[in-house]
Order: sequence, then structure tokens, then C-alpha cells
Amino acid sequence: MSGPDILLDRIAGLILYRGVLADEAGGLYQELLWGVVRNPLDRLGLTDLFSRLVRRLLLDHRVPPGIDPWAYHLADRVLFDENPFSLEAEGRPWEDIRPALRRQAEAELAALGEVAAFGLGRLAQLLGVGQALAEGFGGGAPGDENLRLRLATAAAWASLLPELAGHYRCHGVSIFGRYRAFRWQRLDGRGRLVPVEYPDQVRLADLVGYGPQKAAVIANTERLLAGLLAQNVLLYGDRGTGKSSLVKALVNEFGDRGLRLIELGREELRDYPEVLAVVRGRPQKFILMIDDLSFEEAEMGYKSLKSLLEGTLEARPRNLAVYATSNRRHLVREFFGDRPPPGDEIHPADTQQEKLSLVDRFGLRVRFLAPDRDGYLEIVRALAAGRRLALDGHDLETEALRWALSNGGWSGRTARQFVDSVTVAEPSPA
Repeated sequence: MSGPDILLDRIAGLILYRGVLADEAGGLYQELLWGVVRNPLDRLGLTDLFSRLVRRLLLDHRVPPGIDPWAYHLADRVLFDENPFSLEAEGRPWEDIRPALRRQAEAELAALGEVAAFGLGRLAQLLGVGQALAEGFGGGAPGDENLRLRLATAAAWASLLPELAGHYRCHGVSIFGRYRAFRWQRLDGRGRLVPVEYPDQVRLADLVGYGPQKAAVIANTERLLAGLLAQNVLLYGDRGTGKSSLVKALVNEFGDRGLRLIELGREELRDYPEVLAVVRGRPQKFILMIDDLSFEEAEMGYKSLKSLLEGTLEARPRNLAVYATSNRRHLVREFFGDRPPPGDEIHPADTQQEKLSLVDRFGLRVRFLAPDRDGYLEIVRALAAGRRLALDGHDLETEALRWALSNGGWSGRTARQFVDSVTVAEPSPA
């Protein structure tokens, strides 16, 4: 097995996968190897580096028993590394990847396999930090179905290159492979995508009623996933009717097919061209979600949004559509006083049309109305199914109606809040 000096040569020779070791754990590992090669008698310094590496790895991952944390970490980094090979594999089948790129990736995976094999167990033995610790890492079951685990325990990493390329093609690379939902935020004067690590897990099956509305939005999303030009969508209507939940449910339903969700706040609308630059050319499909969209009469932001949706020189890429939710159909607030007296404005109708025309930028407009009494109780019964409740039957409906009277009226949101309030236990996972 290769020693620290050989491993440092292997790491120095990485071209495609150099970024795999460009994190804190990778830096500590390389520093530790250099310490062993240059100053092997500095036991105190080497042991300190080793303990920092162990802590970092165990904080970053919940490693299955019997798996070396360093090998697991390295495999995880390889699975989501963005490099010329992974980007090409993300966008085309294995047989269409350039042969030279495949050969280089194969050589580098072989080198990374050697680095992974010299993990915490070997380092513990080398540094003499304790036999119990050395025996605590390593081993593992090579037959595990999880690619990360099989890569971490494989004797020859290069043999898994075709499967790794398939992983890139199916799941994506970098943050688009690891996460499905994002927020666009401005940090230090620059806009960037921030992953949502714990997104709302609402599913389409959780949304009771509104069948035609869901069908229309799903059909448009299917066009987006198929690479066809999809419409920008405005979901509008009464509060608490599941407009935002429907958009969030789409990424949970179609995430395995490459759908990703980006939440853009109204104050970040000016960053729309930057968002396009980030997603353009990616094989994933993106919904740009603008939640609770509306403008006061004096705000001019609606003019910017109009030109962004349709009217700029830059075409919207086929892999992105804007889905906006609002409680208003007419997104710009109006008053009767907006109608000027005769002689005050030469073309008053033009001003009114300008305010109304924003909604025209959305090719699909879907209306959500609050349910009636029976519809509200139907939602309550559907949400209550499978849960252990403190109430049942007639008492459930009576209390649900009483809850609605004091908590905002009949709506899907009110029904969910009521059921949550009387739930004793959640449904068992399937």
C-alpha cells in the first residue's frame, strides 16, 4: 500500500478532481501527510492534526459503522464534484463522453482510491494513537447498494467510473446534485444561490381538492421537464388555499427527474439576469418561485418585472419558468382615485392598461378559491386520515367548524392547522 510520500504525489497529479481535497478536511489530511514526511518526530503536532481531522470528519458526516470516515468523506466529495468530466457526464450518456476525458478521470479515480485507502485507521496505526481507534475504522460491506458506500469501500475506485458518470447524469453535480431547493440571496454585494437543507416535504398527495388547478400546473411543469417551452405561471386567489404549497410540492414530486426550485424575493427581482446566467445550459429544469407577489400603487418595481418576464434582449432559457403566487389577480394595487379627472391626464387609459398588463406576462393564470363548508370538512377528513387524533367522527367536524370561526375561516391552511392541533401521533411511514 502507498505511503504518505506516494500519496502526496498522487494528490499533486490531480487535474479534474483537484477540488475534492479543497476543503477543511482535505487541507488537514494533506498537512498531516506532509508532517509525517518532513517532521515525523513531531508527535504532538501530528497528533493534534489527526484529532482535528477526526473531529471535522465526524461533524461533517454520520458515517455508517465499519466505514472509514476519510474514505466516506472522499467518496461524498467525488459524487458531487464539479469538474470538466462530471459536467460532461451530467449532460450526455457515457458513450458520448470524450475518450481522453474518460481516461483522465479513470486515472484520477484510481489515485483517489489509494488516498481513500490510507484513512483514519492507517493514520492511527502510523501515529500510534491507540489500537482501539485504529480498529474502529475500516472494513465495510462492498455489496452495499448505496453508491457512496460502495465507492468508499471499493478496492478499485476506477472500476466504478461508468456508474459514477451515470450518477452525474441522473442527479447532477455540485449543489444541483446535492440539493433541490434554493434561495437567491445577496451576500457581500453579490447574488448567489443558497441551498435549502431542510425544505418543506409537502407532496401533491397532501393537497386535497383543487384538481383542475393542480392538473394545469402539473401539465405545464411536465412541458418544462420535457424540454419544451413552458409558460410562466401566476397562481392567485384566496389566502390559505395551497398556492405556495403546490409549487413546493412540485420539486418533491419531480426532483428525481431533475426539477429544482429557486425562491426569489421581490427585492431581488433586479437579479433576474444573474439567476438566468447561473441556470442557463444546465441539464436540470428550474422553477423560479416568487411568493406573495403584489405591488403597491406607488411602487415602480412592477415595471422592472414586466420587462424581465418579457421584453429584455436576453431570451428566457427553456430550462426555467417563473411561478408566482399572489392573493391578487391584478398585481398592482389600484384605487378609484387613480382615475384622473377630465383634463388632468391626456391618456388615462394607457396608465390603467400599464398597471393591468403585468398579469399578461404570465401565460398560465390559475385561480384558487376558498372552499365552502363541505369542502373545508372534506380537507379536514383527508388530512386526519392515518393520524391518531384526540377526536373522531361528529366531534371532529364540530370542532373543525368551531376552529375555523375563530382562526381565519374555511381554507386548506385552517384545516391543516386544526388537524395539527388535535393530532396525537403522525401517520406511520410507508
